[in-house]
Amino acid sequence: MIVTYSIICAILTAGYLALVIYLIKGWVNLKQPKINSSGLSTKVTVMIAARNEAERIHLTIDDILAQDYPKHLTEVIIVDDHSTDNTAAIIRVYADRGIKLLQLNEAEPLNSYKKKAIAKAISMSGGDLMVATDADCRMGPKWLSSVVGYYEAEQPVMISSPVIFFEEKSLFERMQTLEFSFLIGIGASFIGNKRASTCNGANLAYRKDIFYEVGGFSGIDELASGDDELLLQKIAERFPGRIGFLNQREAIVYTHAKYTLNAFLQQRRRWASKSTKYKDKKIIAVAIFMWFFNITMLVNIILGFFDVVFFKIFLAQFIIKYLIEFSFLYLICSFFKRRSLLSLLIIVAPLHMVYLAYLGLMGTTRKYDWKGRMVK
Repeated sequence: MIVTYSIICAILTAGYLALVIYLIKGWVNLKQPKINSSGLSTKVTVMIAARNEAERIHLTIDDILAQDYPKHLTEVIIVDDHSTDNTAAIIRVYADRGIKLLQLNEAEPLNSYKKKAIAKAISMSGGDLMVATDADCRMGPKWLSSVVGYYEAEQPVMISSPVIFFEEKSLFERMQTLEFSFLIGIGASFIGNKRASTCNGANLAYRKDIFYEVGGFSGIDELASGDDELLLQKIAERFPGRIGFLNQREAIVYTHAKYTLNAFLQQRRRWASKSTKYKDKKIIAVAIFMWFFNITMLVNIILGFFDVVFFKIFLAQFIIKYLIEFSFLYLICSFFKRRSLLSLLIIVAPLHMVYLAYLGLMGTTRKYDWKGRMVK
């Protein structure tokens, strides 16, 4: 029995090793784009869906207005999603600087307010390239020109660009940054391997006509989340190999980690809820495989108290997991210039096992709180 179980653990460990090597290969496959930021001509619409973002939205708007992209080619639409604070009033202050405010006024409850907000912004937009970000994000002055420069040079139908946490104030927040970097790296690497599957809606661009050609959010609009990954998968199915990842530092969007454990878990459950609608079932299979791999590690820790053999199996698994994840994260953290985060992997790696086990059990089975609403 122990021999059979050990073989299963060995197969799962070898599979995980192969998976992360595949991710490393995908990241390496991403070529540094040669972008000429002069002479750009694409009409762009920057879209933001905002709900109760009065604390920071002025910073985001200021960063967008400070972009070096031609103002006559830039349109900014912010959709206020029934905010109960003064988010809308803050946005109105910028009306004379070209910031357009739309307000949702849905009479019937929805489960997907953000998708509704984005779809409304797109329907009223005048741009050819839709660029989505969030109301609590920051970006450098070359953000928009780097995205458009890549679009005009490579002609992708969708562009996923990097996102990273910043301004961390605690160990917990820095640990989140390392884990989040891993997630961003996964999305980039799958694109590098010509199998686009995940992205982040805080830094996503796509052609307006392509949005309508794939039916917009039709078929995925019953979930509160998924305005990014589920849309990407619809587009990837119709246009394989036409989605790019912009691995350029000027394109980075910065946002904040969650301050509390509860807020972190709510966010991750929201992200996990999208997996039930993934069109690429191989990605679901990969997620299930990763879950089983981490579950066996937790089981081996428990069984190790009864038989030291299991603890030895766990140590072998953990060492392999740590070394291969360190190798992958070294590439990602080097890109973000955050190599100091790698020292936290010895803490994050074991906690990651517990966190993944939790998500696998709870991520798709219960409602969660999102900006003051209970959704699913």
